[in-house]
Amino acid sequence: MAEKPAHEPIEPIEPIEAAGDPKHAARATRSAGRKMRSLLLDAASPLFRERGLSGTAIADIAAAANAFPSQITYYFRTKEALFVECACRELLYLARATEQAALKARTPQDYTHALAETVTASDSVTFFAEALTLTRRRQDLAPLVERTIERLHSEGARAYASQVARHGWRSLRAPDESSRRFWAVAIGIILEGHAMGRSPEALCAEMLRVLGEQAKSNDDAARLRLVDARDASSNSNEES
Repeated sequence: MAEKPAHEPIEPIEPIEAAGDPKHAARATRSAGRKMRSLLLDAASPLFRERGLSGTAIADIAAAANAFPSQITYYFRTKEALFVECACRELLYLARATEQAALKARTPQDYTHALAETVTASDSVTFFAEALTLTRRRQDLAPLVERTIERLHSEGARAYASQVARHGWRSLRAPDESSRRFWAVAIGIILEGHAMGRSPEALCAEMLRVLGEQAKSNDDAARLRLVDARDASSNSNEES
């Protein structure tokens, strides 16, 4: 996999070092830094979602995180960089949630429905879209968005391929193509729907309509073979 981005949803656990270890202080500092970054992201995300970028002050974020404003500029440089990292992290959280929601699916139709229902119930996609717009003016933030999108697609492809193999489904597309198509459809429909005030249920229904069939289950394949066999038998009888 590509370089591990800084916005990993699950923070790694630091090993406990002996007090006499010369590397102990440096590792403890890195651990404290990761913890503070996570606290700032946790505090900033709901504020950005509620008030937007311009309506959220660095002082408000610092107060919500019980931190100093200088710590925000130390770890993220600018409020815009913090906004983009929050949006990227929230999108990856959403991707993780969609995978978890679809684990109990037993048919390709149930699987796609679980994914679409979870994605359209969240505002993480529109949050991320704001970050995409921001990077047009701040190209220095584009690499973080690019890594997030690539990770979104690669982990989506992995999850889909795992489900197909687990259930023995016959996918109509390659896993990578299915993942990229799913998120392209999700982003387009959700942005359009939110602009027009559509409900999550309406967004989900539209996603399912546009996505269509993604794979066939064993039962579907068996029915197709049965229909094909009947058609072949019928044609044989007509010819004789």
